[in-house]
Amino acid sequence: MKQIIQSFKTGETILEELPAPKVKKGAVLIQTTKSLVSLGTERMLVEFGKSNLISKARQQPDKVKMVLDKIKAEGLVPTLEAVFKKLGEPLPLGYCNVGKVVEVGEGVSEFKFGDRVISNGGHAEYVCIPKNLVAHIPESVSDEEASFTVIGSIGLQGIRLLNPTFGETIVVTGLGLIGLITAQILLANGCKVIGVDIDKKKLALAARWGVIPFNPLEGDVVKFVESQTNQIGADGVIITASSKSNDIISQSAQMSRKRGRIILVGVIGLNLSRAEFYQKELTFQVSCSYGPGRSDENYENKGQDYPLAFVRWTEKRNFEAILQALASKTLQVKELITEVVELKNYLNIYGEIGASKSIASILNYSNKTEPISHTLKLSNNNFKGQKGVLAVIGAGNFTKMTMLPALKDSSARFKYIASQGGVSGTTLAKKYGFTHSTTDVNDILKDADVDMVLITTRHDIHASMTCSILEAGKHVFVEKPLALNSGELESVIEAQQKSKKTVTVGFNRRFSPHAIKMKSLIGSDQINVIATMNAGAIPADVWVHDLKIGGGRIIGEACHFIDLITYFTGSKVINVCMNAMGVNPESNTDNATILLKYENGSTGVINYFSNGSKAYSKERVEIYSQERTLVMDNFRETKGYGFNGFSKLKTKLDKGHANQFKKLVEVIQNGGSALIPFDEIVNTTKASFAVIQSLKEGKWIKIV
Repeated sequence: MKQIIQSFKTGETILEELPAPKVKKGAVLIQTTKSLVSLGTERMLVEFGKSNLISKARQQPDKVKMVLDKIKAEGLVPTLEAVFKKLGEPLPLGYCNVGKVVEVGEGVSEFKFGDRVISNGGHAEYVCIPKNLVAHIPESVSDEEASFTVIGSIGLQGIRLLNPTFGETIVVTGLGLIGLITAQILLANGCKVIGVDIDKKKLALAARWGVIPFNPLEGDVVKFVESQTNQIGADGVIITASSKSNDIISQSAQMSRKRGRIILVGVIGLNLSRAEFYQKELTFQVSCSYGPGRSDENYENKGQDYPLAFVRWTEKRNFEAILQALASKTLQVKELITEVVELKNYLNIYGEIGASKSIASILNYSNKTEPISHTLKLSNNNFKGQKGVLAVIGAGNFTKMTMLPALKDSSARFKYIASQGGVSGTTLAKKYGFTHSTTDVNDILKDADVDMVLITTRHDIHASMTCSILEAGKHVFVEKPLALNSGELESVIEAQQKSKKTVTVGFNRRFSPHAIKMKSLIGSDQINVIATMNAGAIPADVWVHDLKIGGGRIIGEACHFIDLITYFTGSKVINVCMNAMGVNPESNTDNATILLKYENGSTGVINYFSNGSKAYSKERVEIYSQERTLVMDNFRETKGYGFNGFSKLKTKLDKGHANQFKKLVEVIQNGGSALIPFDEIVNTTKASFAVIQSLKEGKWIKIV
C-alpha cells in the first residue's frame, strides 16, 4: 500500500510503499477512500522537518535539556548518535480519514465489513484504528463532507470547554479550517461571532455565514471587539491560530470582558501577563484535541468507554456529533473544499504547502479492490542453504537505536523486519538491508530460510511470541523480560524442551568488556556484589508500569542486574528479599532494594532507584572479595583496588550489545552451546518474580 510520510531529517515528504497493517484486537482495518489534509498542523510538521538543526533545537527547548542531561550521563558521541537516529525517524502524516471497513478485529461488534466510517487514520490506503476512534457515516453525508469530521471535533471540543450560552459574543482568532468550522458551530449555537484573520478570502467566506469579520492589519482588534460589545468585551475567545507571537494571547485578554473565558485550540506564544489576567479574573484553558479520551491508553487502545452519564462527550461522541451536524446541514463544509487531488499527485498539495492558500485539500484514493499485502519485498536475495538468516519482530527505539546498529557489523543475514504499522519497519529495512518488511508475523514463522527470530516488542507478548517461534523450529532472541509470570515461564520452558532450539534473553551487560574484565579478575571465589541503577523517573501512565503489559520496572529491567550478578558469582540465586520505599509500596514500584543469596554463598544487592539525580552515573557495580575491590562506573570506567597488575579500564560507553549480537550470530551460523545457559535464564526470571512476592509477603522467598 501507499502512505504519505514526513522525514524530520531531510524535510522531504514521501509517498512510501509499505506493507498494509494487520487488523488488531479491538480495532478495524479500513480501506481509505478520502482523507483531509490539515494544512495548519501538517504545514508545521513539514516546515519543522525542513528547518536546520539549530532551528529545530530552538523550537524544542525541552528536548535540548534532555539531550544535555544525556550527554552528562552517557557522553557526547553516544548522545549525538541517538539524536541523529531519532531525527531519521519518519512521521506518518494525516489524521482525517474516510473509508470502508474491510476487516474487523476480535472484540469489535459495532462495525462490519463494508461499513462507511471516519477515523483519525493517516494518509494511507489502509489504516488499522481502535474502535473508539472510528464512527459510522450517515447515508446522507458524502465521503468528502465526512472527511471534515475529525478536524471539526477539534473545534467542537474547544467550544465545549468554553461552554458558550445563547446570545454571547465569541471571538474566533484564526479562520483556518478549524477556525471556520468553529465559527459555524458557534453561530448554530446562537452566538454572536467575531472572526479575526488576515486572509481576506477567509474573512469574506465567514461573513457570508453571518460572522462579523475583522482584519487586524486594518485596525486595532481590541477596540473593534469593544465597539461590537458596547465596550463590555467578548464573553469568550477561542484561539485557533498558529503563531509564535505572544501578541495573540495578550490581545485575547485585553478584548475579554471581566471573568471572560479564553480557550486555546491552536499553537501560539504563551508568555502570559499576570496583570492582564488578574485584573479581569480571566479563565484560560488549553483544549486537548478531539475530546475526553485523548491519549488515554484505556480509552483509545483498549476500547474502554467512559460512562455517558458522567462523560457526555468523548472523542467518539464528538465525532458522531459533527457527523450529525453534517447530516442535518447545520454544518456546511462543501465550500471549504479548495481542491481534490489524487493520492499519486500528493505533491500538488505538499510541494508548496508553506505558501498554500488552500482552505481544505482532500486526497482521493483508488477504489480498486486488490488482495491486501501485509509483506513488502524490497530485494531478491537468495537465502537458500545459508545460516544466520534473521528476522526481527518490533521496530521501536531499542531496535533502531541499539540492536540494529550493533548487528550491522556482524555476519548476520537480514530477511524480515516486522512492525505494527509498517512505517518504521520499512524505514529500517531499507537502511539495514532487510529484504522484506512485514506486518504479519506468520510470514516469518512459515519461512524455512529464517534461523533465528529476534523479539523486541512490548513485554506482554514476549513469552507467547517465544513459544510460537520455538514451535516453528527457530532459535529465539528475546529482549528482557522473558516472561511476566510463572505460567508464561512454564510455557516457554516446555516449548524450548520440545524444540531443542536456543533461547537467548537480552542480558547484554555480561558481554560488556567491563563485565568480562571484572569476571576474569575475581575468579571463582565467593563475592559480595552491590549494583546500583539510577534509573530515572518514568511517568506513572507509561506502559512499563502496567503489570499486565510491562510487568513493572523490577521484572522488566532490574532483571538485568540479577543476571549480571549471577554471571559474576558463577552460581544461581536460591533466596531473595525485596524492600521498597514508601509506607505501602505497590508491586510496580521502581524504588527498591533487592537482596540475593547464591548457592555458592555469594551475596548480591541491587539498588534500583528512580528518584536520583540525572547528573549521577546511571549504573554502578561494586565487587568485594579477598580484600580486593572492583568499581565499575556506567560501563565506561572500571577501577581495581588491591589487584596486582590492574588499576583501571576505560572505554567509551559499552553495555555489551555489539559483543552479545556478534557471539549470538556466530553460534547460529557455526553451532555450539547457547550464549547464556537456559537454566540461568530461567533462574533469573524466577528470581525476578520472587522479589515481587517477597514485597507482598514481607519475607525472604526461596527459589524453586
